[in-house]
Amino acid sequence: MKMKLTLLIVMLCGGVMAQTSTVSYPISTEDIVNPERGFYSYSETLSSNPTPLNSQDLIDKRLNFYTSSGANYSVRSSLVFRYIVLDNFKNSAISSSFLNSLEQDFNTARVAGVKLIPRFAYTISVDNTNCSNTICPPYGDASKAIVLSHIAQLKPLLQAHGDVIACVQMGLVGIWGENYYTDYFGDASVQGYLSPTDWDNRSEVLGALLDAVPQNRMVQVRYPQIKQKYIYGNTASTDPAVSLPLTLGQAHDGSDIARLGFHNDCFLASNNDLGTYLNYDQNAAGSLLEQTQLRNYMAADADYTPVGGETCAENTETVGDDDCASTGGRADSDMDFFAYSYLNSAYNNPAVNNDWTGVCMDEIKNRLGYRLLISQAVYQNTVNPGEKFSVSMDIKNEGYGAMYNARLTELVLVNASTGQKYYGDLQADPRDWLSG
Repeated sequence: MKMKLTLLIVMLCGGVMAQTSTVSYPISTEDIVNPERGFYSYSETLSSNPTPLNSQDLIDKRLNFYTSSGANYSVRSSLVFRYIVLDNFKNSAISSSFLNSLEQDFNTARVAGVKLIPRFAYTISVDNTNCSNTICPPYGDASKAIVLSHIAQLKPLLQAHGDVIACVQMGLVGIWGENYYTDYFGDASVQGYLSPTDWDNRSEVLGALLDAVPQNRMVQVRYPQIKQKYIYGNTASTDPAVSLPLTLGQAHDGSDIARLGFHNDCFLASNNDLGTYLNYDQNAAGSLLEQTQLRNYMAADADYTPVGGETCAENTETVGDDDCASTGGRADSDMDFFAYSYLNSAYNNPAVNNDWTGVCMDEIKNRLGYRLLISQAVYQNTVNPGEKFSVSMDIKNEGYGAMYNARLTELVLVNASTGQKYYGDLQADPRDWLSG
């Protein structure tokens, strides 16, 4: 489904001497709640104990400012992150009753006028810390066979409700669905790397999920190397000159490379965002060069795909690195670099997000995703029936990113006297209106 982006012009009656009129528009600083962008509201449901979405709560958070736990700032949300935890189906099929519960959630989101970011996982809790590492196996995720069978069960549901899905996060592998601490897909925290077989198994899951998600919706992966390995094979380089990022010519063509974006669940937490920009290959150098290569690959790719996530901890490697750029950090500058569309409003506020308040928070709230403005327009004053009507507009995207789902654009002419409307398809793709 393509939604419409409407540009509205009011036609005034009466004679005008000049051939054209130039109109300049003031720039708004309003915090605008546009679709598929901004701070999201967090939610979760467990298959063992489902917690359905509440339409009135979602409507309230879309229309009214609210403050998440621990936050010193308020937001409104058109996006809802939805953890779907299949905790009691690790060895069996998903029950029809829980599938019905998920169907209800999608319908609730539609009534509330919000979009969902679903992520499926098998556990989101750490049950074992009795080892030398912070988190210890077994972790509690599911085997590849179970994961693939569950994706097949979820496919009809995802296909039927693509209109209320902003994007889908890969999930499914490991604690939190973050593709790291896992019992079945190669545990980099223990063995120190991921083998070619580990990459192949993960790519098989990702391929099945891409097939299950509607063709016009994208899937986000946890770190850029996952996309490189899926697109270019299990020996893919981290070098963006070799493992090429998505190009404008490929963007939005429905191919796999065009449908994979990124979510960073430890944004700003360390110099490599707690492993987001590490090379997980065996005998990998793990150098600063590779970290830079992965950052550059993701940034180049992100112009045409959804990027989002959450902060998770204060950066103690480089103190102040998680602050605003004006005070020596990289919070807003990295959001700009990676074309961020959304962030979690509920985490991690005391350690990171709250430090942006009064410094760059207003800019972040306004610039997450797209923010379109018409700075100036030139209108033809009069036109006779059957003749062409000319209008010229300077449209700028001041957001960090661009729209990532398809939308139509139309020009609406409104007769100021009668209210009658005339519609014109501009045949423009606003996804191409990149930041800046």
